Amino acid sequence: MAVINRVDTFDIRFPTSLSLDGSDAMNPDPDYSAAYVVVGTDAPDGLEGHGFVFTIGRGNDVQVAAIDTLRHHLLGRDADVLLADMGATARLFRDDSQLRWLGPEKGVMHMAIGAVINALWDLRAKRAGEPLWLHLSRLSPEEIVALVDFRYLTDVLTPDDALEILRAAVPGREERTEQLLREGYAAYTTGPGWLGYSDEKLARLCREAVAAGFRQIKLKVGGDLGDDVRRMRIARSNVPDGFPIAIDANQRWDVGAAIEWVNALKEFEPAWIEEPTSPDDVLGHAAIARGVAPVRVATGEHAQNRVMFKQLLQVRGVDVLQIDATRVGGVNENMANLLLAAKFGIPVCPHAGGVGLCEAVQHLSMFDYVAVSRTREGRMIEYADHLHEHFVVPVEIREGHYVAPTAPGAGTEMLAESIAAHSWRNSYSEVRA
Repeated sequence: MAVINRVDTFDIRFPTSLSLDGSDAMNPDPDYSAAYVVVGTDAPDGLEGHGFVFTIGRGNDVQVAAIDTLRHHLLGRDADVLLADMGATARLFRDDSQLRWLGPEKGVMHMAIGAVINALWDLRAKRAGEPLWLHLSRLSPEEIVALVDFRYLTDVLTPDDALEILRAAVPGREERTEQLLREGYAAYTTGPGWLGYSDEKLARLCREAVAAGFRQIKLKVGGDLGDDVRRMRIARSNVPDGFPIAIDANQRWDVGAAIEWVNALKEFEPAWIEEPTSPDDVLGHAAIARGVAPVRVATGEHAQNRVMFKQLLQVRGVDVLQIDATRVGGVNENMANLLLAAKFGIPVCPHAGGVGLCEAVQHLSMFDYVAVSRTREGRMIEYADHLHEHFVVPVEIREGHYVAPTAPGAGTEMLAESIAAHSWRNSYSEVRA
């Protein structure tokens, strides 16, 4: 028996606003941040679970406070029991009646639960001596289904539906695993496209992205149409003919404005328009998808739970589904989102780029390929070259592909010196002492 005896939280912030890394039409001065949690036990192996919620600065303290409220569900509990049945553990947090009143299953509290769930998965994968993607991929279809909460989904996805999808993927699992270890998973980069970058920097970074082997670049849009036309023209002139360029409005527009703006940029053949309007406007996304076709609509990084994903898919409001590793209730809920995408035949291209998101979400895409969708066709993981040096196992990109991680864990552990250097306040344990 290993007892959880430590749940430490940290408010970690990086001053990325100084260089305008991460800048877009809605977020002109982001400071990439992490509301960070470490779960420790009294086990002699000394292993810890690490998780976080990505934010962009102010309000990170509120997110940390939300994680703090979950401490009572962990301290003194048997870690072996919690880790053995992660479906039941997720329900322990999700079904807390008082916490549900703050959601239910959305917002700051839901993301806090996701951080803790992800930390426990990190600990479980470390104990198994496997990277999380491989650990998840070796679960049986029945074990995976037991992890997923199908409440609110059964009108479109039942446990039997999920079992059918997962059982169909069992043949070939080993071959797909070996393919990932040899070839990795394709990436696209947002690096050239931050709205605050100069035209010269945009042009240079477009050329560098192509030379590095990335399959696509993405530009932020939505500040000024004339500026967007000029920047798209610069990007097009610095990449090969037909090279995919996606655009991202970060929720900038109303429905009508989105349709008008995207159609004005059609001459540049956008690969997709990302987050064209409010992430909660399901019917608005459907209207935009009809109004800008054949430009695809991509969204999901701010979709607050599996129900939003279900509805977006039901009304054909999304052509490219973008899961986020820390927006929803952790690994378990993202399994539901991956199964929904498989049921509707929609490709998943995860959101990443923020501090730690690349490290975390690669495991979900690789699990999806091995155990769920069985395909990498039309699928890429976002990549941005920021802050990876602060992680114990940083992502590795080779010839425009994520190299499949082999180190045990979920990739979410930050270096102790980085935590100390960038903490906005002391950890809970230090304050308590």
